Amino acid sequence: MSFIYAFLFGAVIGSFLNVCIHRMPRDESIISPPSHCPACRNRIRPTDNIPILSYLLLGGKCRHCRQPISWRYPLVEFINGLGYSLLLWKFGLTGQTLVYALLFSALLLVTFIDLAYKIIPNEITLPGIAIGMIAAGFILPQGFWNSLMGLLLGGGLFYLIADLSQRILKQEGMGGGDIKLIAMIGAFLGWQSVLLTIFIGALLGSIVGLFLILIKGQGRRYPIPFGPFLALGALASLFWGTEILWWYLSGGFWGQ
Repeated sequence: MSFIYAFLFGAVIGSFLNVCIHRMPRDESIISPPSHCPACRNRIRPTDNIPILSYLLLGGKCRHCRQPISWRYPLVEFINGLGYSLLLWKFGLTGQTLVYALLFSALLLVTFIDLAYKIIPNEITLPGIAIGMIAAGFILPQGFWNSLMGLLLGGGLFYLIADLSQRILKQEGMGGGDIKLIAMIGAFLGWQSVLLTIFIGALLGSIVGLFLILIKGQGRRYPIPFGPFLALGALASLFWGTEILWWYLSGGFWGQ
């Protein structure tokens, strides 16, 4: 039952994340006005705002104007609910789990905003850096100094890459949003995990980039948001970082 409760709670938070995904890039308040249909502007009834279930009962359409509702809404709710359940399974009912739930939702929020708008709002990353540092000092296992090293190492590396790209290649490399995002991840996870996050994120980004070039025929300059790959790398580090490092140090595929 604990996992079911965690899923339901995560789905409810996911419903709020959908509000943030829609409003934050538009610089709209995430509190007022209440939830409404983007097409007809009619206020959504409480009975039509039940995570996942309402989408299914309404057939994916607004009750008033019958315009389609984006599949993103139930997907975000489901992913956030599933993520909370997995965190409970991995870390138990602890303060650590609550902190990582906050990180999970922040990464999910960043992913969908970056995919849709190619931006990572400071309203997510800057408070996230502060929260990660405070939590590391009192709750998280890596401790404050490891967290500070993760923040400086991740943010510093990305800042250096961005600066070299502009100076040498005369083009924009890593965006400011990506720099703050990796700094936030470092604050929550520490320096070892931030390096693993960068490695996994770069690997996934390279695979997708090659796919776009070879299969879709997109050029090298086709903009690919890097935030979602960093988010996936951070979650892989959070859930399986120790196992991945042991596998790599033991020889990886070559050691099999």
